Amino acid sequence: MQEQEKFMKEALKEAEKAYEKLEVPVGAVIVKDGKIIARAHNQKETTFDTTKHAEILAIQKASKKLKSWRLLDCDMYVTLEPCSMCAGAIINSRIRKVYIGSNDEKTGAVGSVLNLFTDYKFNHNVQFEKGILDNECKKILQDFFKALRKIKTDKK
Repeated sequence: MQEQEKFMKEALKEAEKAYEKLEVPVGAVIVKDGKIIARAHNQKETTFDTTKHAEILAIQKASKKLKSWRLLDCDMYVTLEPCSMCAGAIINSRIRKVYIGSNDEKTGAVGSVLNLFTDYKFNHNVQFEKGILDNECKKILQDFFKALRKIKTDKK
């Protein structure tokens, strides 16, 4: 198994935790020197806080672990393409590379709607690679929204 797939599977485990809490199932892990130093999943619904995206929470945990806001030589694996808030945080935290599971055609800020990593001149360039375990990352989202629609229908 490729290293990228191994770490994306760990991000998917985080997405599953979000799913169980009825959060949009997005998971992220941050890797440095071949080891996971932070992991997180969406917590917007349970915390009533729109900023509690998996990427932001993972960045906060990694920064605390490294005792630095600069996450130099760190890579992020995230199951869904980051939004503009998360892409901005990734740039500002100096993450080296982001591995993305599936595209987000509605709010994706790494190529789907806009690309903060390439279309603008920032002080840090983030490399990225898309499509890591794309089918698995799409499936958990599709299953979640199907189940959510069923819950809402059953309540009527």
